[in-house]
Amino acid sequence: MAKYIHSMIRVLDEAASVDFYDRCFGLKVAERLDFEKFTLIYLSNGESGTELELTVNKGRTEPYDLGDGYGHVAFSVDDVDATHARLEEIGFAPRKLVDFAPGGEVIARFFFIKDPDGYEIEVLQRGGRYS
Repeated sequence: MAKYIHSMIRVLDEAASVDFYDRCFGLKVAERLDFEKFTLIYLSNGESGTELELTVNKGRTEPYDLGDGYGHVAFSVDDVDATHARLEEIGFAPRKLVDFAPGGEVIARFFFIKDPDGYEIEVLQRGGRYS
C-alpha cells in the first residue's frame, strides 16, 4: 500500500513562505536541504504525517506562473471562525467564510487564503458541530 508523504510547491522567497506557513498553520521546518541550484525545505507539524515541500530555485527573480492546473491544498482546523479572525488580526487577507451545505444542511465551513506566491489554500472545519 502506498503512503502519501508530501506535496511540493515552488516558492520565490523562502523566508516569506516559511513565515507564512508557520504563522498561519504552525508548520515548522523539519528539514532543509541545500543544493547548488536549489534548496528544499520540508515543513510539518505534529497534526499530520505529511509534509509540505518548498522548492526555492536559486537565481529565480520572477514569480512563478501558477497556470490553470493548480487547485489548492487544504488544512483542517478545529475552529474555522477563530482561525479566520486570527489570520485577519495578524495581517493576512483570508477571504470570506462560506457554509458548505450541498444537501441544504451545513456539513462544513471554509475559507480560502493565498500564500506569498499566490497558491490557494482552503481552511476547513468539518465534523463536530458541522456534521
